[in-house]
Amino acid sequence: MSGLLLLEDGSRYSGESVGAPGISYGEAVFTTSMTGYQETVTDPSYTGQIICFTAPMVGNYGVGPERCESDRAHASGVLMREARGPQWTRWLAERHIPALSGVDTRSLVLQLRERGAMRAALVTGQAALDEVMAGLSGSPSMARTALVDRVSTPTPFVHARSGRAREAVLDLGCKRSLLGCLARAGAAVTVFPHRVEAAQLVRYDGVVLSNGPGDPAPLLREIETVRALLGQVPVLGICLGHQLLALATGRKTFKLPFGHRGANHPVLARRSGRVLVTSQNHGFAVAADDDPAVSHISLYDGTVEGIELPELEALSYQFHPEAGPGPHDARSSIAAWVDALRPTRRTQALAQAA
Repeated sequence: MSGLLLLEDGSRYSGESVGAPGISYGEAVFTTSMTGYQETVTDPSYTGQIICFTAPMVGNYGVGPERCESDRAHASGVLMREARGPQWTRWLAERHIPALSGVDTRSLVLQLRERGAMRAALVTGQAALDEVMAGLSGSPSMARTALVDRVSTPTPFVHARSGRAREAVLDLGCKRSLLGCLARAGAAVTVFPHRVEAAQLVRYDGVVLSNGPGDPAPLLREIETVRALLGQVPVLGICLGHQLLALATGRKTFKLPFGHRGANHPVLARRSGRVLVTSQNHGFAVAADDDPAVSHISLYDGTVEGIELPELEALSYQFHPEAGPGPHDARSSIAAWVDALRPTRRTQALAQAA
């Protein structure tokens, strides 16, 4: 069965349908990761996005439940030059994800780099193109769109019961690999919905603001929660959590032309001079100017990749230290964070009073 990708600028890219039938709308983006296709599609940060893989062959090592970053697929669609292996394409179809193989992904990526990420419709089977374009023009832009409510846990749950530090995770679309990385570093981990009150989180030794999808600017309640935490409990922000920490401290965010998505992004740690090869997935960034709190910068475009606020016991990373998927250059930062969170008399007293 044939399929088609329509971009809001009128561009069209054809392919063969290898996933679920139907029409799907989303923001067309691309990732340069060579592996981790299953992790990518199940990453909540890709909610509302149609993913183009730049790797020429996708699906060649199959699928497995241990590779899922959440309990379901979140991407709106998948575009590939060549889909390999019936396990992968069957997995997509079973999860109702439209997907195309045989797409001229090189041309598409050049278009997105030139014109920027844009709204798109992925069509498989028969459809009236005029109606599809009408639906596309009425679909929401990623800018000013809050998506956290679609991916955050509805109720708190315990991921790891024992550890030398008690961590609370504010779930903005958290990946399983982040929770696993915290637990392996020695943390007891409890995950909370995005609308939790700050008073519940300050009882812990530290709070992690997780990754997640969408524009951070409309998340006014979450920004206020982060602001209430600062100075009361150590805070670590990852990806969307990094952006919320920036907004909570008076900084600004903006939409990147085509975002950073892949597992080969070089980041400079300014204090040590070390270059980290990192995993990234974000379409928004923190505005820098001459901010002395900036601890890490992208060597691709100079955007802010880290913030350190020692007076507030807060720091954040735009990249993904847990690397699911990706290189492990930055994983030690999670272990260092957990090691620094020795239970204080304050948190011990609060825990006893709870």
